[in-house]
Amino acid sequence: MPHPPPLAVRPPRRGDSFRVILALMLREMATSHGRSPGGYLWAVIEPVAGIALLSFIFSVALRNPGLGVTFPLFYATGMLPFGMFTLLVSRTAGALEFSRPLLALPRVGWREAIAARFLLNLMTQVMISYILLAGILWIFRTRAILDFGAILEAYTLCALLGLGLGTLNCLLQGMIPVWVHFWSILMRPMFIISTIFFLFESVPQPWRDWLWWNPLVHVVAILRRGIYPSYDASWASPVYVALWGLISLVFGLLFLRRHHREILRR
Repeated sequence: MPHPPPLAVRPPRRGDSFRVILALMLREMATSHGRSPGGYLWAVIEPVAGIALLSFIFSVALRNPGLGVTFPLFYATGMLPFGMFTLLVSRTAGALEFSRPLLALPRVGWREAIAARFLLNLMTQVMISYILLAGILWIFRTRAILDFGAILEAYTLCALLGLGLGTLNCLLQGMIPVWVHFWSILMRPMFIISTIFFLFESVPQPWRDWLWWNPLVHVVAILRRGIYPSYDASWASPVYVALWGLISLVFGLLFLRRHHREILRR
């Protein structure tokens, strides 16, 4: 009796990746926020509490913030992009580990795992930034004149930087597990030197020249330029930030393509 022909595996269609990414995003929404009391509410409360605490502390010591007349707005323009960057990097870097059980399925690939985690957390951070900035502008007399082009540019650069370094970190921590601890140590001083509490122009030389190499300083300056009409920040370079993001993204994707199976076997 002849054996039946083997079942043919249907090749992936163009829309398969989109459906996989959407399914992975819904899974993370349920696991990350759906099981905790308050869910996404805590994602908003945390930065609100941080900005309120900074505003209270510095309003006691200083008469005016670095820009404008409202402490919450000034510190929000520093903390929001910094928080977005750090979260995107950490969540994107852990995408393979988070989706490891699903990566054995034929339809789920490592690219979809990274894209899903990045997109979900990007949308979450944009939503949080919108709620906080809109709330501050509504509650306080900020005298801000918004330049939506500069604001969009700042958040686009921040997202690209987070995606690039997150993808590169996904490779590095998969190949070198101790890299997670090294990155954590590296990011601790970044909270201080990313111009969250002060302006780049207020830093004396030669430290200002060294501070220029921090790409987050440029992101924060571009965002503040989009909110404070008197702030020019002509030294801020979108090209420099974009190069950081694109180069790290290219290297991360290139080497993950070659080594993702080795990482998943660890």
